[in-house]
Amino acid sequence: MSSASASASASNFDAKSVLTYLGLPLDYDPSPATAPVPFLNKHLHQLPFYLLHSFSATTTPQQRTAVLMIRNRRFNFTQSDPPELRFAAARQQWPSLWEGAERFGHEVGREEKEWADTAFLGGGNKVFVGKLGTLLGEYEEERQVERARLARRSRQDGFIPEEEDESSDDDQDTPGPATSESAQAVQDSFLRRVRERFIYGQLEVSH
Repeated sequence: MSSASASASASNFDAKSVLTYLGLPLDYDPSPATAPVPFLNKHLHQLPFYLLHSFSATTTPQQRTAVLMIRNRRFNFTQSDPPELRFAAARQQWPSLWEGAERFGHEVGREEKEWADTAFLGGGNKVFVGKLGTLLGEYEEERQVERARLARRSRQDGFIPEEEDESSDDDQDTPGPATSESAQAVQDSFLRRVRERFIYGQLEVSH
C-alpha cells in the first residue's frame, strides 16, 4: 500500500463510531485512529466484526498480528488444516516460496555431492566416490532442512506449541508416486514457513 493510499484509507476510518459503540469519550487514549494496535489490545474482544474490519484502513495485517488475540486466531486457523494452506494450494498461491525451499535443499545436496566427487580421496575410485557423493548429498539436504526447521521453531513465540509431523496429511495433496524422505522434508519445511508467515500477517490467503 502506497503512502498516499494509506493516508486516504486512514482518513476514511470512522474512529467516532468505534468510540461511541464502546461508550468511550472522543479524546480517549489510546486513540483508535492514531494508536490502533494499543487500542485493539485493550478492546478487541468488545468489538463486533464490522467495526474490527474497519481497522484494516489504518493497519496492515502484519501490524495487527502484534495483538496476541489476532495472532492466536491465525494460529488456530492454521491448526484446523484449511485447504488454502495445504501443499497443493499453497504451492500454487506462493510459488516463489516453494521454489526457494526446493532450490535450497537441492543446492546444498549438490554441493555436498560435488565435494565427494572432486575432493574426497582425491576423487579416486569413481564408482565408490560417486555412490558416496550421492549419499552425502541426500544426507546433507536432509540436515539443512532440519536445521532450518529447528531455527524457525526457536524464533517462534511461546504461544505456538510444537507442531506435529503433518506428512500424512500433506501426502493426499501430492499427486504421483511417493516422494523420497528428503523431498518430503523440503515440502514439510515449505508448509511450516507458509503457516508461520500467515500467522504473523506476512501472507494472506485468497478465497
